[in-house]
Amino acid sequence: MPKNKVYVHARPSPALRARFVAQVEQIVWAFKLAPETVNLPAAPEVPEIELFRIAQKTPELDLDVLRCIDRAIPFPILFELQHAGRSRGVAAYKRPAEGKATQWVPGEYFVTPWQPDEATRAGLPVALDLGGLYGELIRAHMPLPARPGESLRAQVERLALLREAEAAARKLAARLATEPQFNRKVELNAQLRTIRTRLESLSR
Repeated sequence: MPKNKVYVHARPSPALRARFVAQVEQIVWAFKLAPETVNLPAAPEVPEIELFRIAQKTPELDLDVLRCIDRAIPFPILFELQHAGRSRGVAAYKRPAEGKATQWVPGEYFVTPWQPDEATRAGLPVALDLGGLYGELIRAHMPLPARPGESLRAQVERLALLREAEAAARKLAARLATEPQFNRKVELNAQLRTIRTRLESLSR
């Protein structure tokens, strides 16, 4: 798929276009998972699912590049990134915007580890419709399993809170390591314990 098509629909900034040029070798619209291709009925929130393969010029790819493509394509997308004989999956839970069915909102991106291109791949999970298939495919990218009865959206929101708490814990730990005052260290330690308790709760 030509990058210009993404530019037309997503209107990236000049800086983001420069990242496309520097980091992306090729974008291939590899598969469409739809009623006519996988023999599953569409769901209201998931009429079809796209799989894009992106050949990278560089070892790392800025997630804003993927976010730009997600904005340009009004369907859920799964990305397969390829570089130096390895590949990995990247996906964000994407849903229609509230009150605007033609606009889609991608959330946090989940990234699987790199693996050799020749590694055995799992088949499509069992599902009753495209909504269920999308949920299983997104969950395959997530670092933690769902809780019993937890919806996909609730799981995504829980993992977003977990990431925020992890970032806050790292920031506090760094401050604690350089804080010279004992009283302040005690206070930071208490805050860090609270955040770690929250991390444990969110991780279960």
